[in-house]
Amino acid sequence: MAYEFERKQRIAIVGGGPGGYEAALTGAQLGAEVTLVERTGVGGSAVLTDVVPSKTLIATAEATSAIGEATELGVQFFTRGENGRPVRPEVTVNFAAVNDRLLRLARQQSEDMKSQLIKAGVRIVAGEGRLDGPQRVVVSTGKGSKGGTDFDEIDADTIVVSVGARPRMLKTAMPDGERILTWTQLYTLDQTPEHLIVVGSGVTGAEFASAYMYLGSKVTLISSRDQVLPNEDADAARVIEDVFTRNGMTVLSKSRADSVKRTKTGVIATLSDGRTVEGSHCLLAVGSIPNTTGIGLEEAGVQLTESGHIRVNRVARTSMPSIYAAGDCSDFLPLASVASMQGRTAVFHAMGDAVNPTELRNITSNIFTNPEIATVGWSQKQIEDGVAQGEIYKLPLSSNPRAKMMGLKDGFVKLFARTGSGTVIGGVIVAPRASELILPIALAVEHRLTVDQLASAFSVYPSLTGSITDAARAMHIVN
Repeated sequence: MAYEFERKQRIAIVGGGPGGYEAALTGAQLGAEVTLVERTGVGGSAVLTDVVPSKTLIATAEATSAIGEATELGVQFFTRGENGRPVRPEVTVNFAAVNDRLLRLARQQSEDMKSQLIKAGVRIVAGEGRLDGPQRVVVSTGKGSKGGTDFDEIDADTIVVSVGARPRMLKTAMPDGERILTWTQLYTLDQTPEHLIVVGSGVTGAEFASAYMYLGSKVTLISSRDQVLPNEDADAARVIEDVFTRNGMTVLSKSRADSVKRTKTGVIATLSDGRTVEGSHCLLAVGSIPNTTGIGLEEAGVQLTESGHIRVNRVARTSMPSIYAAGDCSDFLPLASVASMQGRTAVFHAMGDAVNPTELRNITSNIFTNPEIATVGWSQKQIEDGVAQGEIYKLPLSSNPRAKMMGLKDGFVKLFARTGSGTVIGGVIVAPRASELILPIALAVEHRLTVDQLASAFSVYPSLTGSITDAARAMHIVN
């Protein structure tokens, strides 16, 4: 008697960023035959040139900030001069060492991720991948022995596209990698910029402006809107802008950079009103463009938006049933954590496993300025506009006993609760390590807890999380 064995499901993944990595790992764990195509290294730009190096740089900036603020806590740094008298030392940043460390950590993280995939049984192909229809990927793997190009063809039942995005360029401010830079080019500098002009006050611009300010650079932030972080909570953006200006940053609001040109000694930015700003370096932080051009998506029947992003639903599926997309190349929220969730969700769905469609309102995001801004759920603007029905309560961090002990003055905890039921529907935290503090509110939003249920949890005294339970207690619903 002949037995027919069921063939393993074949999954091909184009792009090894957070979405592609998680899709590959999940597929291997579920028993699929997985092939990952990646041109630069596992982890993609998120690990090698974006999230990992930038947040490592920010960690260094936080360390320099902590040294400067220690005096307020009674900690003083002195050395002895030749006459035996105390001399306050100068705090300096070895920028070449900083960049060497962050790039080394990025490479190490990439290698760790690659090892995890190999251990799980994922086949990794180095090269440029493109779709050849809805169930095949063709990979250009480099020069062949006779001078031509070698190709690898991968047949698949399911394809996951996770090709990421790249920095947007301006024709009137073309990066040269030396003085005019994108955020992927900053790590070649061997000295801290004397005067960094940052064009763009969104998340990327604000994060780097904050970091370089604490690293010792003079910073000018050019914002085309009336406040920094224009798409974020207004109170949070106001705190960050106050911190920026109080620490010496120049914020040019309602200003648009028409061009940035290189000079003999640096750069000059010309604004739309004719004003000019001269600096040593310029960082362009004006958005990103998905890497979806020329990889066979439209020919395979995949629908794209006008901006070139791949249209996906809440399980990361595209207009073609066999093709999914994850990460910044999709039209979902461009966060590494979201890309990872999309990658897992796509494979769960493709292989018939249980899946929870991603709910945008439950996604937690964070801005790594100093202090940080963490948000989840509905926003205050949505509540004020009537999109959601809710009550708002804001508690300044300055009233928190642990914050007083730590010398923290800037920040707050803000909770949003459904009118009538008291169900937590959102929140904002502005504080050091807000990325860690937001989790209790995220859990409350995800599991539809009420403010009374959140308040009934024991927070440590004294702790910054005490402000969360205090805010929830203040919103008590009388039964």
